[in-house]
Amino acid sequence: MTLQQQSAFACLLLALHGWSVCARVEVSMQETVEVYLGDSAHIPCQYNFSQADSLPEFVMFQWFVKDRVSSSRMRIYYVDENDDVADEGTEFSARIRVVVDRRATRLTVQEVQLSDERDFICQVNGVSAGAAESKTHLRVFAPPEAPLIQGVLAGISVNAEAPSEVATCETRNGFPKANISWYKDKMPLVPLVGRVNVRTVYTVESSGLYSVHSTLEYRVLKEDKDANFSCEVSFSVPSAIRTVESAAVGVTIHYPATMVELWRESPKGLIKEGDTVLLRCHGDGNPSPTFNFSREREPGAEEDLDSNGNVLMLWAVSRTDRGLYRCQPQDSTKLKGEVELKVHYLDPAVVVPKEAEAMFKGEDLTASCNALCSLKTSTVWYKGGQIVGVGNTLRLQDATYETAGEYVCEVSVPDLPTLHTSGSIHIVVHGAPQLVGEEREVHLDEALGRTLNLSCEARGHPAPTIAWIFDGGPMWREVLSESGDHATRSVVSVAVNSDIGVACNASNRFGADVRAFSIKAVPLVTSGVPFSSAEGGRVIIVVVLPCLLLLAVLGSALYFLHKKGKIPCGRSGKQDISSQEKSAKDDIVLEMKNNAEAKTEDTVLLKAVNVDKNGTNGQ
Repeated sequence: MTLQQQSAFACLLLALHGWSVCARVEVSMQETVEVYLGDSAHIPCQYNFSQADSLPEFVMFQWFVKDRVSSSRMRIYYVDENDDVADEGTEFSARIRVVVDRRATRLTVQEVQLSDERDFICQVNGVSAGAAESKTHLRVFAPPEAPLIQGVLAGISVNAEAPSEVATCETRNGFPKANISWYKDKMPLVPLVGRVNVRTVYTVESSGLYSVHSTLEYRVLKEDKDANFSCEVSFSVPSAIRTVESAAVGVTIHYPATMVELWRESPKGLIKEGDTVLLRCHGDGNPSPTFNFSREREPGAEEDLDSNGNVLMLWAVSRTDRGLYRCQPQDSTKLKGEVELKVHYLDPAVVVPKEAEAMFKGEDLTASCNALCSLKTSTVWYKGGQIVGVGNTLRLQDATYETAGEYVCEVSVPDLPTLHTSGSIHIVVHGAPQLVGEEREVHLDEALGRTLNLSCEARGHPAPTIAWIFDGGPMWREVLSESGDHATRSVVSVAVNSDIGVACNASNRFGADVRAFSIKAVPLVTSGVPFSSAEGGRVIIVVVLPCLLLLAVLGSALYFLHKKGKIPCGRSGKQDISSQEKSAKDDIVLEMKNNAEAKTEDTVLLKAVNVDKNGTNGQ
């Protein structure tokens, strides 16, 4: 018989004994009370009597708990007219207290433990009003630790027939059991046969808390190569359900290539002979496949090339390296990458005429400079660092000695400035000597007793030989003698002790050129010098100078005719003027006549001079 049935029976007996009214007690409690592990739980118990004016003199309260295994009851606290104590020897003895007031009593359980999750029964006994009871189930909650996710380290192949393990997720020390859900790119993954599978293992720790370990098995596709997987833990707390999301992890997915690409990585821009070229091959598979490189020699014929992984190095390329290059995965014959390699070149410049060319004064010459090139070229001609022409052809017209020299043609490639070459031609202009300067006679005044330097420079080819002819036998010496391909220069030092006549004769096998110097000696002290003496000196110079010029011209002409073979060699009654080349300087030496003839000519010359002097004095 239950407590309520017992109360009803007692009320019936009272009615039989003449009691008109039977008061009954009623008890009410919450269905559940929820609390965090370690907190205090407050379990209220409300009661009232059906007849408020017939309250019993005293009320007795008792608190019971149900055993979690056998469901038997055990009293843990009671309150009566004399006592208010917790039962000794129970696990609650030191952790509970009861408060009683009008119409209610409240049980407080301190430091709630997992084992406290059970039914708590409140019994109220009003003696004549009978007894009643009710119960509350105490629920205990412990939030789990944050989830820990770990993706598999090995790659997962898309060719696997069954779902493969992708990641694991674990949460520890929660109560009650937590739930784990899986997501891919924030979208929930629902178990699907052959596609998605989730294995969950629950573990009860020694503390009574639960740990949950979940494994996601997923059949990956190539499209999942950039996907992120995460897990979410959901767990109960008092009056709510909370969730915590893990970090996201990616996985390595292996899939075959569907496309292969070959490109030139370096150098940038146009390629020239001598460059080092790097070709790189890439496929969209993972992992990247191993490639074979080849070059097409001719349609249908390929040459295998040594490579390093997905890179092909071509060292110091030449024009023979141009062509179509291919790369192909070793495990595929259908996929390939191609690139056309163009190697630009510039051959050495070819100059026509070659190296050296001789021409005569007044002639014209056309020179050309060409270099075989795979690109458009630009040609510029230089002489002495100055631009003298633009284009492949150089035209030299009406050649002079200034025309002679080295001409350099520079061939460059505007589209590839580092590609350039050059060639040269040396022009030699043949001709008779030509003295530098336009004066044929030079008049100089110099102080008596001083030394004067006379310079004579002539152009021509072969290089002219310069000879000096002096009148009056002055003291002189050659202080400088320079000779090049087209010019000769000579400097003599003359002691001016009197008026002097000097001739500079430049000659080669093509002719001669002469310049005369008239040097007037100016005394340092001029007082006491008769006017007639000065005039006489001028007359001597006027007579002697033309004679010297005549002798120089005559000697040059005879030398030229002798070289041409017009005058036979030999001796007659008089010694003829002959020419003899010196091996060192190629100077011209005039042979002197015999003493008798020389004396005769000197006498005639002196007479002429004396007549001139007398005539002057007479005037």
